[in-house]
Parts: sequence; structure tokens; C-alpha cells
Amino acid sequence: MIMFINLLEIILPICYFATTWTYAKSFYKNSKLAESLKVRFIFVTLIIHGLYIFFRTLQYNHPPVTTVFEIFSLIAFTVTLAYAYIEIRTKNRSTGYFILIFPFFSQLISSLFIKELTEIPQVLRSNLLGIHVGSALIGYAAITISAVYGFLYLMLYHDIKSSHFTVIYKRLPNLEMLERMSFTATVFGFIFLTIAISIGYVWLPRAIEKFSYADPKLLSTIIVWLIYAAGLTAKKIVGWQGRRIMVLSLIGFIITIFSMTVINFFFSSFHKFI
Repeated sequence: MIMFINLLEIILPICYFATTWTYAKSFYKNSKLAESLKVRFIFVTLIIHGLYIFFRTLQYNHPPVTTVFEIFSLIAFTVTLAYAYIEIRTKNRSTGYFILIFPFFSQLISSLFIKELTEIPQVLRSNLLGIHVGSALIGYAAITISAVYGFLYLMLYHDIKSSHFTVIYKRLPNLEMLERMSFTATVFGFIFLTIAISIGYVWLPRAIEKFSYADPKLLSTIIVWLIYAAGLTAKKIVGWQGRRIMVLSLIGFIITIFSMTVINFFFSSFHKFI
């Protein structure tokens, strides 16, 4: 089975490159062939990546969350999965290049440097940890996609206001569609973040000896969750829309990045396994 896993580690970056290339070709060159191939490529890539995660978990007897490079592979999978969901929900396939370039580089780095650790702490072998981390990554992936759509929205808005019509204006969906795609991504991410937080608050106190509810990373995660909860409430109940809701999405994303980097590496105590 190890040879099969190693083979998939070679195949996966090729699959992600082919998928990203067809989306780029479709967007910039309006290629009919690329247009017809890209949907097949993204689902074949997801199936192969799902098999890779399954067999790797089976072979090494732990979810793939024990090293940075396993996490990179999970990020590639979750971003692509979240994007595929948004594409199906909104029936718009024109923005894939701007999203899928991240999974390509993420999986490429993972395949180049991934190695199995010689010793794995028992807590990292928990399947609940795998679900907790997997849900969080899907949530953060969707939030990242929401921020990308927010950024594209603001770029397109600026093009329209300044009457400077670039290729972005010609090929991107209209502002209403970009807002809908960002909102769909936010709802998807919010649901999975809620699952991850719920599992974490129930399971972590029993699994981690030094658990603390005052851990900075836990607190920053709750703040991120509250920002997106406020944004969804503002849109659905108060009626916020357009630039205001896009800016709020980008603020939530910036705080998420701060939580995942600075707070994670320098201030969190027990809540960092890698």
C-alpha cells in the first residue's frame, strides 16, 4: 500500500495543475475544450485526493494531521472541496482559476516534503481530532474563498466606478453573483467552523491535560466565529449587502490569518499540535 500512496503523492500535483490550467485557459482564452474538461478534472482530482487521504489514514493508523506537510495536503483538498460545493450551488464556473491555484501549490509542497514521523503522540491518533481539524480546515477554506470573492468584488466595483474595463471586468461574474458566491462560501464555512468548535469544546478538555478555555487561540477562534455570525445576521436580518458585507468578510479573513499564524505560533499553549 505504501507504493500506492507514494504514487498518489506524485499524481496529485499533476491533477491539480491540469485542473488549474483548464480553469485558467477557460477564463483567459475562452477555450471550449478547457470549458468542457475543467468540471471533469476537478471531480477526478477530488476523488483521487479522497482515496489518498483514506489509504494514508489506513496505512499509518492516524488522520493526516501530524505534520505541516500533511496539513498542506488537507488544505488543498478542503479548498477544492469547498470551491466545488460553491460552484454547484451557484452554477457559476468562471472563477475557479483564482481559487484552485492555492490547492495546486499547497499539494505540490506537501508531495515534495511529506514524510511519516517515527513517533506519533497518542492524541494525534484520535479520529475525533481528525474530524475536528478536518472540519476547521473546510471552514477556513470556505472563509478564504469568501475573502477571494470579496476581493474580486471590490476589484470589479473599482473597475466599474472608474470606467476602466480590463479582462477582469469582461470575464468575471457580475457584482450580484460575486456577492452571492461570497455569501454561499461564508455560510458553508460557518457551518463547518461551528462543527469544529463544538467538537473541540467537548473533546479537548478530556483529551488534553493542560486544556484551558482562556487559551488565546480558542478565544480568537470564537471572535472569528462571532464576526461571521454577525455578518450573516446583518445580511439576512438587517439587510446589509454590497461593499459593506464584502469588507466585513475581508476583515474576518484578516483576523483568521492573524489567529492561524501569530497567535497560533507565539501565544497558544496546548492548542498547537505541529
